[in-house]
Amino acid sequence: MVSVANAGVIYWADWQSGTSTEVLGEFTTTTSSVDITYTNNQGIAFLQTGTGTDYFENSQSAALSPYTSSVVDNIPTASEMIALQNQGDQTLSFSESVANIVFSYVSLNLNGYSFDQDFDILSVGSVDGKSSGYFGSGTSTKNIVDLGNGEFEYQLLGTGEPHGTIQFKGAFQQVSWRSLSDEYWNGFTIGIEGTAKEVDVSVPEPSTFAVFALGVMGLVSRRFKK
Repeated sequence: MVSVANAGVIYWADWQSGTSTEVLGEFTTTTSSVDITYTNNQGIAFLQTGTGTDYFENSQSAALSPYTSSVVDNIPTASEMIALQNQGDQTLSFSESVANIVFSYVSLNLNGYSFDQDFDILSVGSVDGKSSGYFGSGTSTKNIVDLGNGEFEYQLLGTGEPHGTIQFKGAFQQVSWRSLSDEYWNGFTIGIEGTAKEVDVSVPEPSTFAVFALGVMGLVSRRFKK
């Protein structure tokens, strides 16, 4: 979960502008520019477009970052983050299909996410020699729930102040999820390995998936933020 020796470069989202309910951004790969539209009718907590506090802590060694791994070579772009606060539906849409999405999260206390799409936990702060995140450390685990009738739920659960990165393998054009808990705040950004045209996606996946937030109890952080 730690080594970055053979990791690949991730193309992180460049969040460019937004309102309380919509954020626009872009992925720039070696051959393409992909537009990103994020919508959240409940309203976000705040948006970072390259200025302000770097919650991803790019000043530290990439090898020790909670966000890098054998898959992810580079830390998420400094001060490029969407912070959430309200329960409700939200969606990320892409102007073309993108491959192997990575989802980096900051301070997932008092929250958790439950996906209908399986994922891999790539890295977590304070695990396997990684540094803690900006607000401290915690655990992140995956719990698979059998809903019956061939349907499953894939939960990202945590305690304390989890910071880390997960990955969804496949080609996607939209990501939708529903937050079930109000909490000010938890943040995220996303990156891709490339567009679906640039990357060989060997195992076909659905082009969309839903994400449902699951409230979990958080512990005291090492720094006050809220």
